[in-house]
Amino acid sequence: MSTDVICRELDVRPILREGGEPFPAIMDAVRALQPGEGLRLLATFQPVPLLSVMARRGYSAKLTELEGGDWEVVFSPAPEASAKILHSLGAEEAAAWPDPLWRVDLTELEPPGPMEKVLSLIELMEPGEVLFALFSDESRFLAAELEKRGHQWVGNVDATKGAYRMLIRVGGEG
Repeated sequence: MSTDVICRELDVRPILREGGEPFPAIMDAVRALQPGEGLRLLATFQPVPLLSVMARRGYSAKLTELEGGDWEVVFSPAPEASAKILHSLGAEEAAAWPDPLWRVDLTELEPPGPMEKVLSLIELMEPGEVLFALFSDESRFLAAELEKRGHQWVGNVDATKGAYRMLIRVGGEG
């Protein structure tokens, strides 16, 4: 990590000790970061799933185990980072998909609201039609559920690193 990176600090240990879910607080902190800023996260365990989420948002991680089994993770902006585009099997040619039938902004909904809304909307669509959805965070479960139901998707973090966007193509003939 470069020594000139400014890091904000977020201690989620109290949330975890009370049995809460720290992911929303972490994503709020990430959205509040200014370009070039990093995040120093303190947790009661090594937050392995968060590492891939942050890597897709363009951050590298340095993990340090602290006394008592707690962990410090310093997320720094990765040099020349670009948001990785993820996709389901068969969605490699998404650029050839038709324009989205619907565009929905789900950034204000709390989980599981965004996933429920997407799944209900695609039930109303015909095979081959496309939905564009904007989320406050990457859903940890939506992509798997879409694939399970036979739909294709592509997604990535937007340029501001403040939202996750996804194109979903309804499965079936089309």
